[in-house]
Amino acid sequence: MSQLQTLDRGLHALRIIARHPGGLSIAELAEALGINRAIVYRIVATLEANALAYRREDGAICLGGGILGLAAQFEPQLRSVAEPLLRRLARETNATAYLSAAQGDECVALMVAEPEEALLRVGYRVGSRHPLTIGAAGIAILSARPESESDSDAVRDARRQGYSITRGQLQRGAVGVACPLCDPASRPGFEGSVGVVALDDLNADAAASAVQACVKRLNGLLA
Repeated sequence: MSQLQTLDRGLHALRIIARHPGGLSIAELAEALGINRAIVYRIVATLEANALAYRREDGAICLGGGILGLAAQFEPQLRSVAEPLLRRLARETNATAYLSAAQGDECVALMVAEPEEALLRVGYRVGSRHPLTIGAAGIAILSARPESESDSDAVRDARRQGYSITRGQLQRGAVGVACPLCDPASRPGFEGSVGVVALDDLNADAAASAVQACVKRLNGLLA
């Protein structure tokens, strides 16, 4: 099937804007797209008309509030396909499995599945939140973002490995393993991670493999 070039350029522009939370100029966007500024002005105007982008007073282009509406429509679809996979992940790892998302500077648990046979469980509930900079879930989300000089060693390690591992950051004795759900540029407005958390007896290597397999299946269903 042939692609509609104008639509393809608009979607590509949206992905580029999503990778620059601080905004970028018309010139920078034109360079990234490899097209002239006149076309970029029309693309940005169309995105603005649909509330998918806006220009600040300094001219920088940022994602618009309409993205949040799209993300809200995406969440029910995500929930319907993710819940059975999280239950499977909890059984495989005998740990609490979760799906989290970034909300501002915080990481929020959207879905949680607890193992049926575990005698001791880590207290992790839907709605639980913590800074993105601590905990396996938040670090995994940050690792999917473009590299930054401000990245912590934990974020750099997670980006290199494809998953994050933390010990005792949010709860004493708890081990967390998480993997970014998707590149934020592929689904503007949504940044998530999937992971498990348990006490010290968690086999982190096996858990990492199980989490990565779960994310691969989930991304395949959401493609």
